[in-house]
Order: sequence, then C-alpha cells, then structure tokens
Amino acid sequence: MDNDVKQENVQTPTPTPPAGIPGEETVTLVDLCSSDDSDLEREDVVERRYNSGNNPVGAKKRPRDTSGGSSASDMNDDVKKNKKPMMVDDELKVVLPEGFDQSIPPRHGVTHTIPAEDPCSVFTSMQPPPGRVGSCKQFWKAGDYEGAPGGNWDLSSGGFDHVRVHPKFLHSNATSHKWALGAFAELLDNALDEVASGATYVNVDMLEDKKEGHRMLLIEDNGGGMDPEKMRQCMSLGYSAKSKLANTIGQYGNGFKTSTMRLGADVIVFSRCPRKNGKSSTQSIGLLSYTFLRSTGKEDIVVPMLDYERRDTEWSKIVRSSLSDWDKNVKTIIQWSPFSSEEDLLLQFALMNDHGTRIIIYNLWEDDQGMLELDFDADPQDIQLRGVNRDEKNIKMAAQFPNSRHFLTYKHSLRSYASILYLRIPPSFRVILRGRDVEHHNVVNDMMQTEQITYRPQYGADSYVKDSNMSAVVILGFVKDAKHHVDVQGFNVYHKNRLIKPFWRIWNATGSDGRGVIGVLEANFVEPAHDKQGFERTTVLSRLETRLIQMQKIYWNTNCHKIGYAPRRNKNAGNEYGHSDKSPENDPEGYAPSGINTRASDKFYSSSYQNHRGDNGVSGKDSSMYLQEELRRERERSKALEAEVELARQKIEEMSKEQENLIEIFTEERDRRDVEEESLRNKLEEASNTIEELLNKIKMLEGSKGPSWRR
Repeated sequence: MDNDVKQENVQTPTPTPPAGIPGEETVTLVDLCSSDDSDLEREDVVERRYNSGNNPVGAKKRPRDTSGGSSASDMNDDVKKNKKPMMVDDELKVVLPEGFDQSIPPRHGVTHTIPAEDPCSVFTSMQPPPGRVGSCKQFWKAGDYEGAPGGNWDLSSGGFDHVRVHPKFLHSNATSHKWALGAFAELLDNALDEVASGATYVNVDMLEDKKEGHRMLLIEDNGGGMDPEKMRQCMSLGYSAKSKLANTIGQYGNGFKTSTMRLGADVIVFSRCPRKNGKSSTQSIGLLSYTFLRSTGKEDIVVPMLDYERRDTEWSKIVRSSLSDWDKNVKTIIQWSPFSSEEDLLLQFALMNDHGTRIIIYNLWEDDQGMLELDFDADPQDIQLRGVNRDEKNIKMAAQFPNSRHFLTYKHSLRSYASILYLRIPPSFRVILRGRDVEHHNVVNDMMQTEQITYRPQYGADSYVKDSNMSAVVILGFVKDAKHHVDVQGFNVYHKNRLIKPFWRIWNATGSDGRGVIGVLEANFVEPAHDKQGFERTTVLSRLETRLIQMQKIYWNTNCHKIGYAPRRNKNAGNEYGHSDKSPENDPEGYAPSGINTRASDKFYSSSYQNHRGDNGVSGKDSSMYLQEELRRERERSKALEAEVELARQKIEEMSKEQENLIEIFTEERDRRDVEEESLRNKLEEASNTIEELLNKIKMLEGSKGPSWRR
C-alpha cells in the first residue's frame, strides 16, 4: 500500500460474526474523541454490518472533514508504522485491522485498549487550513468565526442523534462573566472546595511564557488533585459532584470552563492525585485550547490529554488507545502550549507535592488598545483590571478613607475583592496573590453603630422550599467614614459563605439619603446565577430586596443626624415596606410573622374585619399581631425619644452650670476692677490734695517775703 490517497480492492475471506450479534443488524458508533472512560466515542463514524452466510463483513468509514481531520494518506502512514497485517473489504473499500471482530487482550501497561487502526485522527493536521481566520486577542470579538463549512449530521448512535458542541460555544459560554474578576472567583472557589481534601493554600501568580515571552496566569493549590476520570469531567460540561456535598461552593460543573476561557484563550491543567481506595497515584495533563480549535477549524471541542500512573517508583504512561495516539496527543499539546517537550511538561509536576492541581492560562485577552485586560504592573503584589472598572478618583479616595477602601477598589483590584470574597475562611487556608498573603477582611469591622435584624424569607405559593427554618441575620450600620459624607452604601450578600452581590445598592434615593449605610448577610435561601455574580430573579429575592430597602430606610431616618445630616421625619418609615423582623436583642422569642400586607388600607381593612383574608392571605389574627408589633416598635421609638430628651436635658443643665460659672467669674472680675478703680480714684484725690497744699504753701511764702524778694 503506497502513500497516495486512493482506494484499494483486496479480496478477503469472510470472517465469522461474533456470537450473540444478529446477522443483518446495523450498529452505528459516533466518536467525538472525548477520551472519557465511560463513553469512548470517536470522531470517525463506523458502520459495522454483520451478515450471516457468505456475505462479506466490513465497515464503512466516512471521509473526514478537511478542516483538520485525518486524510487517507495519514491513515495509511499509521498502518505502515504499526506494521500490522490488514484486511480490506472489497465492497466497502476500507482498511480493517486483523482480528477486528475478536476481543483484544490488554497489553502490559495499557489500561484501556481499542483497535489501533482507528485512532483519534483529529490531531494529525496541525497547520491552519488555507483561508482560515487568524486568532483574535480581544475577548468580546473572539467568537466571530464559523469553523469549517457544512458538516455531516446524518450520524446516530444506537438510533439516537448526538448533540455536537461547536468550539465557539467555549467563547459564548464564557461571556456569562461580564467582569473578569468574577472569573478569578470561580477558580478560587474550586481551590477552597479542596480544603476537604487537605488543601492549605491557593496561589495566584504571573508567569512568563518561555516560548513567546508573553505573560501567563498561574492558579495552583495543594488539594486532592484529579484522577484521569475527574480530569475529563473537569474539561467537560455540566459534570459536578459538589452540588451533593455540604460546605462546597461549586454546583453547576461549568465554572472552570467559563472562568479560564474568560481570562485567556487557552489553558493547560496539571493535576496529581494520590493513591486512594486501592488505586495507584496518577497524574494527568489536559489542554483546552481555543486557539488550537479555532486555528485548525475544528467543528467539535477536542481536548488532548495525557495520563500517567505510578508503579513502584516510576511513572508509566496510561495508553488508552494506541501509542501512536499517545504521540499525537503529546505532539498537539507541545505545539499549542507554552512547553517545548514532554520533559518540560513533566517538570511542572516537580513543582507540586504528592497531590495538587496547577492551572496555567495563557494567550490572555487584550483590550481595544492592544494591552492586556489584566494589569500586572500597577501593583507588583496585585492583579488589577484596566478600563471602565478602574476609577482613579476612587483610588485616591481609598487612600484618604481606609474604612471605605474595599468599596472603592474591589471592582478593579483582585486583592481587594479576594479579601472580602468569603464570609469565613478556614484558619489553616491561605490565599496567596503574587507572593503575598491576601488578608481576609470582614466588612462588619468597617461599621459603627451596628444593628442586627433577623430576616425570615417569605416564600411564594409556587416556590420550592428546601428548609422552611432558614433565616438570615442582617448586620447593618454606618461605615466609619460616614461622617465625611462619603457616598458609600450597599449590602454584601453571601450565599454559602461566597460573596454573590458585593455592595448591592438597592436604595437609589435622590440627594444624600441612604449614604454611608452598609450591611452584611448570608442568604442561603436564594439561588445564585451561573456566574455567581447575581441571584436568580425570584419572588423570594424580590421580597428580600424590598425588606432590605425598608431596613436601610428605617436605619437612615433614625440615625442620619448622628453623622451630621439633618434629622428626617418619616412617620411611615417603620411600616411602609411590610412587617419588620425582630432583632435577637429586641425579640427573645424570635417571632416573625410572614405574609403581612404592606398597604395601610390593607392593615385597616384586616383589623376592622377579623375573619377577612386579603389578597395576600393575611388573617385577622395575623393583622392583630402585626398591629401589636407596630405598637411595640412605636413604644421603643418613644423610649428612644425619651432617652434623647433626657440626654438633651442633661446637656442643657451642663450648659447652665457652665453659664453660671462664667457669670460668677465675670462678677468677680467686675468687682475686682471696681475695687481697683476706687483705689485709683482715692490715690488721684490724694494727689490732687497734695498739689493744692503745695500751691498754698508757695503762695504763703511769696506773701511773707514781700515785693523785694521778687526783685
């Protein structure tokens, strides 16, 4: 057989159909080259027809797409390399491996074996086809390509069609992250979830690509790592066992793909899993490269992977199909990754201990000016964002008002955002950013004059309630810089320890109302969106938002004068937005009625007709209890006003005493001056008398001497 692309007819004996397979039944196999243990599908589609009698047995192999697939000459080259005798069916004109209908015993060192003639041929053509669109370095424009034209959709497996995933989906899926720091949060979540497997740190850093000299991102942890099966689940869509585990953040099986593809076009993952449950230690390498898929015009997502197994003191290859396929995976990873050889790849495992995961994201996205979206130079110990998220005015204010620093800088600074990303963090776990630990920060420490209010969710009739006893403790107060009238406000809303809505501004009042009020709560009764930067819009969330607005209004109207604002008078502040939940210190019994009407007319109507139920299903009994609650709160307000009056009276008394002291001092001073004035008058009078006496004596002397004396 030569290397030319041509068909060759060879007469072959008819093999015997395998036992248990009907003679005329057709089986169609679809191969997406996923390299998954549980579902080894290939890109090539093979139809095998087993016939009874003397009918020929063969397989029809459909031609590959020209956009990066294998050609007939490539397949013939593989046959020559393997040097195995082949059978060729003269009817279907395709080469079959000898013993194709027989089971193949596994070789030593091979954990899974499939016919060597049927390789995962998508790796054979590495150069971009002529006319293929080049790589785009701007994230929001990187999805503008269509891949190879056409495609064979007349393929099925067992009578069912397979859904294909185009590589462009990697980009469109990543657009759920409008904010790049939200992508970092997904990767930090994965590392924190590994605390249960022994992780003590996650390290985020910047690396240099030795091949191209470009900058890359490193995210690594020393958790339990991933075995080959989990590595494939990580690279696939929707696989997640975390949703069934307690105290874990991940739940959708999509965060790794969206986050890495949002930060850069390509990612390579190194993971080492220790020996457990009788299984040997393993280490795996996986490449998810949008550049590779785009440049070679792939129509399906192809993920080259390498697996190794520790045997005694050495690491052995886990060959899933054939050594030629292994070599193709190695060649593909080396060509499209920052590493130059398999030895360079394996050196990455030397940088981790017996277990852990090392993620390297490269070909980082650029902005419209051709600069990296991520700014590594503004702060050598931080990773910041360029563009609209960076406000120089806020940066200057953060230096002036340190208690408002996180509000002013979290949008562009990863260090600032990561410090408030988790409500609680294990004492033994470290988040390291560019060589320096990120100091965990609780926004409650930035507050003064805090109050605690227990909120119990109000579920709608169509809501699915997991736990009816759920509640949230809302801590709110003034930021310590509020006396400077800084425009800082909003609620940090966490879900299962993870910050979902940072400084959620829900009261957009005109003027300065609400300024300086911040709050913190953990709301596990609302579901976060897939990007974990917001919540699903549900009735429960809407009612929570309404209640938080009410809390902020009541707190502001009651306390704004303490930070220099004019006192507000709002008689309806306490009942404008529904019932008020009781704080622990004010409500020892913990009672919190649900489903209360919010309108004044509804309250009056319910109290007038005790057995009537309004539109919201509030009974007269509930209305009465609500009015009692309002009365109790009014009494508390009266007591607060009495305390303020008493404080004012005390101040008046103090001022009166000060005034009396001043009057006494003034009187003493006046008396002293009067005495001094009287003394001066007396002295002046005495001096006048003395002068008069002297003048008289002079006259007498002049009279006694006569006129002759004058001459």
